Amino acid sequence: MQQRSVVHIEIPAKDHAVTSKFYADLFGWETHRDESLDYTMFKSGNIGGGYPEVGELAKAGEVIVYLGSEDIEADLKQIEAHGGKRLGEVVEVPGNGFMAFFSDPAGNKLALWQDINSG
Repeated sequence: MQQRSVVHIEIPAKDHAVTSKFYADLFGWETHRDESLDYTMFKSGNIGGGYPEVGELAKAGEVIVYLGSEDIEADLKQIEAHGGKRLGEVVEVPGNGFMAFFSDPAGNKLALWQDINSG
């Protein structure tokens, strides 16, 4: 399997404005609010991410690392073949791409991201 890049990181937030200000003030991260997705994004050097609201998919204290994928279904099969677990179905983020959560053999929750223009 080819080397994959970290393409996105999510830091769950109870209040996106407070969380955005915290990281901007301390680390200089740029933020952008996308009202159409109800999502606040950040940029830190060459890595970007977001602050999803704490809820069913994003639990406080559970930072999620997204790995790039060109074929999520094929990658999920490989993850399962190597002792990982698929956590739910592939989810479409309209106009952007697809994501799927999985756990590694140690139980750490991560995600795959497939850009809408790949695959």
